[in-house]
Amino acid sequence: MIGGIIASILGSPSVISKGMELIDDAFESDEERRESKTNAKIALMKAYAPFKIAQRYLALMFTVVYLSTYVLVMVYALREIDTAAITNVVSEFKMDWIMITIVGFYFSGGLIESIGRTKK
Repeated sequence: MIGGIIASILGSPSVISKGMELIDDAFESDEERRESKTNAKIALMKAYAPFKIAQRYLALMFTVVYLSTYVLVMVYALREIDTAAITNVVSEFKMDWIMITIVGFYFSGGLIESIGRTKK
């Protein structure tokens, strides 16, 4: 009865239902808040997916080159062949620093994220 009176004053019964929906949308429950945070994290992970794939390819490419030169130097050293040319190239290109940097960037993101999770 009261709803009918208010509806007749406001002009339409759908106005009240729309107003109630607006009030309901204005306040977020704990479940809705968790769901929106989860959806935001999922969207962020999807946005980072291409970057992570490119990061893995770069890490793999440099790792293959670094390990192959390492194995080559080891084989040459075991066969007592002069390794000066190979070690000069590796040192000239600073392959050790490149690998340390790549591995550091590759694993530091997860490490920093896990440390941040434990502090919360």
